[in-house]
Amino acid sequence: MTDEDAASNTGAAVASAPGLTTPDEQQVLGRSLRRAATLTALAGIAFSVLFLIALYLLSTTPGPKATDAEIIEFYQSPLTRRVLLVGLYVMPFAGIAFLWFIVSMRLWIRAAIAFGRDELFSEVQLVSGILFVGLFLVSAAAISSTAAAVEFSETPIDPIEARILPGFGTTLLLVLAMRMAAIFVISSTNLARSSPQIPRWFVWSGYVVGIFLLLSVSLSPILTLVFPIWVIVMCLLLLNRARQIPHDVKVVPGVVQHRVVQATGATRDES
Repeated sequence: MTDEDAASNTGAAVASAPGLTTPDEQQVLGRSLRRAATLTALAGIAFSVLFLIALYLLSTTPGPKATDAEIIEFYQSPLTRRVLLVGLYVMPFAGIAFLWFIVSMRLWIRAAIAFGRDELFSEVQLVSGILFVGLFLVSAAAISSTAAAVEFSETPIDPIEARILPGFGTTLLLVLAMRMAAIFVISSTNLARSSPQIPRWFVWSGYVVGIFLLLSVSLSPILTLVFPIWVIVMCLLLLNRARQIPHDVKVVPGVVQHRVVQATGATRDES
Protein backbone atom coordinates (compact mmCIF):
# COMPACT_ATOMS: atom_id res chain seq x y z
CA MET A 1 0.00 0.00 0.00
CA THR A 2 1.28 3.45 -0.92
CA ASP A 3 1.35 6.49 1.34
CA GLU A 4 -1.42 8.04 -0.77
CA ASP A 5 -3.66 5.00 -0.25
CA ALA A 6 -2.94 5.07 3.48
CA ALA A 7 -3.82 8.75 3.72
CA SER A 8 -7.02 8.14 1.75
CA ASN A 9 -8.08 5.33 4.06
CA THR A 10 -7.18 7.46 7.06
CA GLY A 11 -9.35 10.27 5.79
CA ALA A 12 -12.23 7.86 5.35
CA ALA A 13 -11.85 6.68 8.93
CA VAL A 14 -11.80 10.25 10.19
CA ALA A 15 -14.91 11.00 8.19
CA SER A 16 -16.74 8.30 10.13
CA ALA A 17 -15.88 9.85 13.48
CA PRO A 18 -18.95 10.87 15.45
CA GLY A 19 -19.59 14.58 15.85
CA LEU A 20 -17.64 15.66 12.78
CA THR A 21 -20.03 16.92 10.15
CA THR A 22 -17.99 18.61 7.44
CA PRO A 23 -14.66 17.75 5.81
CA ASP A 24 -13.22 21.08 6.99
CA GLU A 25 -14.09 20.35 10.61
CA GLN A 26 -12.66 16.86 10.30
CA GLN A 27 -9.38 18.23 8.96
CA VAL A 28 -9.07 20.84 11.70
CA LEU A 29 -9.89 18.46 14.54
CA GLY A 30 -7.68 15.65 13.24
CA ARG A 31 -4.27 15.30 14.87
CA SER A 32 -1.06 14.48 13.03
CA LEU A 33 0.43 11.24 14.27
CA ARG A 34 3.84 12.30 12.94
CA ARG A 35 3.69 15.62 14.81
CA ALA A 36 2.59 13.93 18.03
CA ALA A 37 5.51 11.47 17.90
CA THR A 38 8.02 14.22 17.07
CA LEU A 39 6.77 16.50 19.86
CA THR A 40 7.00 13.65 22.36
CA ALA A 41 10.57 12.84 21.33
CA LEU A 42 11.82 16.42 21.46
CA ALA A 43 10.28 17.05 24.88
CA GLY A 44 11.80 13.84 26.24
CA ILE A 45 15.27 14.67 24.93
CA ALA A 46 15.05 18.18 26.38
CA PHE A 47 14.12 16.73 29.78
CA SER A 48 16.96 14.22 29.73
CA VAL A 49 19.61 16.77 28.80
CA LEU A 50 18.47 19.33 31.38
CA PHE A 51 18.06 16.67 34.08
CA LEU A 52 21.57 15.30 33.52
CA ILE A 53 23.09 18.80 33.54
CA ALA A 54 21.32 19.65 36.80
CA LEU A 55 22.40 16.36 38.40
CA TYR A 56 26.01 16.97 37.41
CA LEU A 57 26.00 20.46 38.94
CA LEU A 58 24.29 19.31 42.13
CA SER A 59 26.71 16.40 42.52
CA THR A 60 29.52 18.82 43.38
CA THR A 61 28.20 19.16 46.93
CA PRO A 62 30.50 17.69 49.65
CA GLY A 63 29.73 14.08 50.51
CA PRO A 64 28.75 12.78 53.96
CA LYS A 65 32.37 11.76 54.67
CA ALA A 66 33.76 15.25 54.05
CA THR A 67 35.42 16.89 57.04
CA ASP A 68 34.03 20.01 58.70
CA ALA A 69 36.88 22.04 57.26
CA GLU A 70 36.16 20.82 53.72
CA ILE A 71 32.47 21.65 54.07
CA ILE A 72 33.12 25.14 55.39
CA GLU A 73 35.68 25.79 52.66
CA PHE A 74 33.24 24.61 49.99
CA TYR A 75 30.37 26.87 51.08
CA GLN A 76 32.61 29.85 51.77
CA SER A 77 33.73 29.84 48.14
CA PRO A 78 31.30 31.87 45.96
CA LEU A 79 32.25 29.85 42.89
CA THR A 80 31.55 26.38 44.28
CA ARG A 81 28.28 27.23 46.01
CA ARG A 82 27.01 29.09 42.93
CA VAL A 83 27.57 25.96 40.87
CA LEU A 84 25.01 24.29 43.15
CA LEU A 85 22.61 27.20 42.69
CA VAL A 86 22.90 26.94 38.91
CA GLY A 87 21.95 23.27 39.21
CA LEU A 88 18.98 24.27 41.36
CA TYR A 89 17.76 26.76 38.76
CA VAL A 90 18.23 24.30 35.88
CA MET A 91 16.19 21.55 37.56
CA PRO A 92 12.78 23.31 37.27
CA PHE A 93 13.26 23.55 33.51
CA ALA A 94 13.87 19.80 33.47
CA GLY A 95 10.60 19.42 35.37
CA ILE A 96 8.74 21.61 32.87
CA ALA A 97 10.17 19.61 29.97
CA PHE A 98 9.13 16.35 31.63
CA LEU A 99 5.57 17.56 32.18
CA TRP A 100 5.46 18.52 28.51
CA PHE A 101 6.86 15.08 27.70
CA ILE A 102 4.15 13.34 29.74
CA VAL A 103 1.31 15.26 28.08
CA SER A 104 2.66 14.89 24.54
CA MET A 105 3.31 11.18 25.11
CA ARG A 106 -0.27 10.67 26.24
CA LEU A 107 -1.52 12.49 23.15
CA TRP A 108 0.69 10.36 20.94
CA ILE A 109 -0.45 7.11 22.60
CA ARG A 110 -4.07 8.22 22.32
CA ALA A 111 -3.52 8.94 18.63
CA ALA A 112 -1.56 5.78 17.82
CA ILE A 113 -3.67 3.40 19.93
CA ALA A 114 -7.26 4.56 19.81
CA PHE A 115 -8.75 1.30 21.05
CA GLY A 116 -7.21 -1.30 23.35
CA ARG A 117 -5.48 1.32 25.52
CA ASP A 118 -5.36 0.38 29.20
CA GLU A 119 -6.93 3.31 31.04
CA LEU A 120 -5.59 2.09 34.40
CA PHE A 121 -1.98 2.19 33.20
CA SER A 122 -2.68 5.50 31.49
CA GLU A 123 -3.68 7.11 34.79
CA VAL A 124 -0.82 5.42 36.68
CA GLN A 125 1.61 6.81 34.09
CA LEU A 126 0.31 10.35 34.61
CA VAL A 127 0.35 10.22 38.42
CA SER A 128 3.77 8.58 38.69
CA GLY A 129 5.23 11.14 36.29
CA ILE A 130 3.87 14.04 38.31
CA LEU A 131 5.14 12.52 41.57
CA PHE A 132 8.55 11.98 39.99
CA VAL A 133 8.76 15.66 39.07
CA GLY A 134 7.72 16.78 42.55
CA LEU A 135 10.23 14.50 44.27
CA PHE A 136 13.25 15.46 42.19
CA LEU A 137 12.43 19.18 42.56
CA VAL A 138 12.26 18.83 46.35
CA SER A 139 15.48 16.82 46.20
CA ALA A 140 17.26 19.60 44.30
CA ALA A 141 16.02 22.18 46.80
CA ALA A 142 17.28 20.14 49.76
CA ILE A 143 20.71 19.50 48.21
CA SER A 144 21.27 23.20 47.45
CA SER A 145 19.54 24.71 50.49
CA THR A 146 22.75 25.34 52.44
CA ALA A 147 24.35 27.03 49.44
CA ALA A 148 21.24 29.20 48.97
CA ALA A 149 21.17 30.17 52.64
CA VAL A 150 24.83 31.22 52.61
CA GLU A 151 24.52 33.02 49.27
CA PHE A 152 21.38 35.02 49.94
CA SER A 153 21.34 35.56 53.73
CA GLU A 154 24.96 35.04 54.83
CA THR A 155 23.83 32.34 57.23
CA PRO A 156 26.63 30.83 59.34
CA ILE A 157 27.78 27.50 57.97
CA ASP A 158 26.76 24.58 60.16
CA PRO A 159 28.66 21.44 59.04
CA ILE A 160 26.06 19.14 60.61
CA GLU A 161 23.20 20.82 58.76
CA ALA A 162 25.29 20.91 55.59
CA ARG A 163 25.53 17.11 55.77
CA ILE A 164 21.92 16.39 56.69
CA LEU A 165 20.12 18.42 54.02
CA PRO A 166 22.08 17.12 51.00
CA GLY A 167 21.73 13.61 52.43
CA PHE A 168 17.98 14.10 52.69
CA GLY A 169 17.84 15.35 49.11
CA THR A 170 19.91 12.46 47.81
CA THR A 171 17.65 9.98 49.62
CA LEU A 172 14.58 11.55 48.05
CA LEU A 173 16.13 11.28 44.62
CA LEU A 174 17.62 7.79 44.78
CA VAL A 175 15.01 6.01 46.90
CA LEU A 176 11.69 7.75 46.23
CA ALA A 177 11.98 9.57 42.90
CA MET A 178 13.58 6.57 41.19
CA ARG A 179 10.68 4.35 42.33
CA MET A 180 8.23 6.73 40.70
CA ALA A 181 10.43 6.71 37.59
CA ALA A 182 10.22 2.90 37.65
CA ILE A 183 6.43 2.98 37.72
CA PHE A 184 6.45 5.52 34.88
CA VAL A 185 8.71 3.27 32.78
CA ILE A 186 6.60 0.16 33.41
CA SER A 187 3.27 1.88 32.73
CA SER A 188 4.59 3.67 29.63
CA THR A 189 6.03 0.43 28.28
CA ASN A 190 2.74 -1.36 28.86
CA LEU A 191 0.85 1.39 27.01
CA ALA A 192 3.31 1.67 24.12
CA ARG A 193 3.73 -2.05 23.46
CA SER A 194 0.75 -2.05 21.06
CA SER A 195 2.20 0.79 19.00
CA PRO A 196 4.00 -0.12 15.77
CA GLN A 197 6.41 2.76 16.39
CA ILE A 198 8.03 0.92 19.35
CA PRO A 199 10.13 -2.18 18.52
CA ARG A 200 9.68 -5.31 20.58
CA TRP A 201 13.24 -5.34 21.93
CA PHE A 202 12.67 -1.91 23.49
CA VAL A 203 9.40 -3.07 25.06
CA TRP A 204 11.16 -5.93 26.85
CA SER A 205 14.09 -3.72 27.84
CA GLY A 206 11.58 -1.21 29.25
CA TYR A 207 10.22 -3.82 31.62
CA VAL A 208 13.77 -4.74 32.68
CA VAL A 209 14.67 -1.09 33.33
CA GLY A 210 11.45 -0.51 35.27
CA ILE A 211 11.92 -3.56 37.49
CA PHE A 212 15.58 -2.67 38.06
CA LEU A 213 14.70 0.87 39.20
CA LEU A 214 11.87 -0.45 41.36
CA LEU A 215 13.85 -3.13 43.20
CA SER A 216 17.36 -1.65 43.28
CA VAL A 217 18.68 -0.90 46.77
CA SER A 218 21.74 0.96 45.51
CA LEU A 219 22.39 4.51 46.68
CA SER A 220 24.95 5.12 43.96
CA PRO A 221 24.40 8.33 41.95
CA ILE A 222 24.87 6.22 38.82
CA LEU A 223 21.33 4.95 39.42
CA THR A 224 19.97 8.35 38.38
CA LEU A 225 21.44 7.93 34.89
CA VAL A 226 19.27 4.92 34.02
CA PHE A 227 15.96 6.73 33.62
CA PRO A 228 17.10 9.67 31.44
CA ILE A 229 19.06 7.26 29.21
CA TRP A 230 15.90 5.16 28.77
CA VAL A 231 13.97 8.29 27.84
CA ILE A 232 16.61 9.34 25.29
CA VAL A 233 16.63 5.92 23.60
CA MET A 234 12.84 5.87 23.38
CA CYS A 235 12.78 9.39 21.94
CA LEU A 236 15.40 8.54 19.31
CA LEU A 237 13.31 5.55 18.27
CA LEU A 238 10.24 7.78 18.01
CA LEU A 239 12.08 10.35 15.91
CA ASN A 240 13.29 7.65 13.56
CA ARG A 241 9.82 6.15 13.14
CA ALA A 242 8.12 9.54 12.95
CA ARG A 243 9.99 10.32 9.72
CA GLN A 244 8.27 7.33 8.11
CA ILE A 245 4.75 8.55 8.90
CA PRO A 246 3.15 10.61 6.08
CA HIS A 247 2.57 14.26 6.95
CA ASP A 248 -1.13 14.07 6.07
CA VAL A 249 -1.99 11.16 8.36
CA LYS A 250 -4.51 12.55 10.80
CA VAL A 251 -5.92 10.88 13.87
CA VAL A 252 -9.05 11.87 15.74
CA PRO A 253 -9.39 10.58 19.33
CA GLY A 254 -11.61 7.51 19.29
CA VAL A 255 -10.82 6.54 15.69
CA VAL A 256 -8.46 3.69 14.93
CA GLN A 257 -6.01 4.45 12.12
CA HIS A 258 -4.70 0.95 11.53
CA ARG A 259 -3.62 1.97 8.04
CA VAL A 260 -0.77 3.98 9.60
CA VAL A 261 1.00 0.70 10.30
CA GLN A 262 0.90 -0.20 6.63
CA ALA A 263 1.92 3.30 5.59
CA THR A 264 5.01 3.36 7.80
CA GLY A 265 5.93 -0.28 7.44
CA ALA A 266 6.67 -0.21 11.17
CA THR A 267 5.39 -3.60 12.27
CA ARG A 268 6.55 -5.66 15.18
CA ASP A 269 8.03 -8.30 12.91
CA GLU A 270 10.16 -5.73 11.11
CA SER A 271 11.54 -4.25 14.34
